[in-house]
Amino acid sequence: GYGPDWLKKIESGERTITHHGKLLRLAAALQLSDLSALTGNTSGTATPVPLGRLNHPAMPDIWAAVMHRSMSPRGTGPADAGVLQGRVDQSWRLWHTSKHNRTEVGALLPELIRDAESAVRRLDGDQRRAALVALSDVYRLAGQATAYVAPAELAWVVADRALTAAQDADQPAAIAAAAWNMGNILRETSYPEEALRVVNEAADLIRPHLENAPDDWRGIYGALQLHAAVTAAREGREGDAWRYWDKGDQVAKSLPADYVHGATVFGRANVDFHAVSVATDLQKSARAINLAEDLDPDVMPSIERQARLWVEVARGHMQRGDRTAALHVMQKALEIGTETVAYTPSARTAVADLWRNSPRSMRKETSQLAESVGIMAG
Repeated sequence: GYGPDWLKKIESGERTITHHGKLLRLAAALQLSDLSALTGNTSGTATPVPLGRLNHPAMPDIWAAVMHRSMSPRGTGPADAGVLQGRVDQSWRLWHTSKHNRTEVGALLPELIRDAESAVRRLDGDQRRAALVALSDVYRLAGQATAYVAPAELAWVVADRALTAAQDADQPAAIAAAAWNMGNILRETSYPEEALRVVNEAADLIRPHLENAPDDWRGIYGALQLHAAVTAAREGREGDAWRYWDKGDQVAKSLPADYVHGATVFGRANVDFHAVSVATDLQKSARAINLAEDLDPDVMPSIERQARLWVEVARGHMQRGDRTAALHVMQKALEIGTETVAYTPSARTAVADLWRNSPRSMRKETSQLAESVGIMAG
């Protein structure tokens, strides 16, 4: 909400910030976890920034596994790419079915990363290519599990390794999936045009293979279209957003009615869920809420995706000024996917807005909600 001239004067010392609320907003925009990084006041206790960079207990071990990459393979027994892929698939299922998905998947990732790296070094031929696909899947999962809590350098390393492993495997579906992951990083770090370029190039790469391809190849192609739809919607490009969504819708219609992609959960339900997201990002709150009313959330097997749907509905209610409905829906989202709400910036921003601007009659409930997601201390 402030222009570059205001910021330049702060940086040059011509202007000072004395208002605590403005300091917190600036610290959050800079993804700081402690206000003293701005104020220089290092004495006494830390002053947390409610909407700044988030921390998670699993991060140090994941950081060590990613950044302390071994140059030699581990273990002496036989490595099996199929067994490795099975472990990765199980971890993706856990990501989508646990209320505490970051914690539970985060505990598995360090060993999984090391084992996948080792398998690639120990295997050759088709087994090595299969291990590379599994390694790419592991790094994509790491990208999901550390989103919004990882330092920027880790996010980029993970995304790049996922794409490199898929390219080394020379498997179009794996490359497309890694590009979907890279697009997430680009979009969330404010590079929307690059995000669109990456997912569109990936879609062009996999499209010629789709006619006789396995369902999962079409599934990841559809996921790329939904990714592009949300990216365009966040940029206010309504026509492009619905055009991409329509492409994803057509892919879903070509797949079995009960099909769900293991990692992206692309399928009929997720296409419908994305329509709500697109409408919300386009500030079309009435349409978003009407679309949501026609959905059965229970058909979505992913708890994580169900929770994000309710966050989108809450945002739609807030756009209309209906804070009572927004509070009810956000409470539901928290109940379904605790860590999804606690570690998703759009959800945390909505909760913070509810807490700060709710009427006195709602203050107790909004305070409890804010405390539950770590925005305020009890």
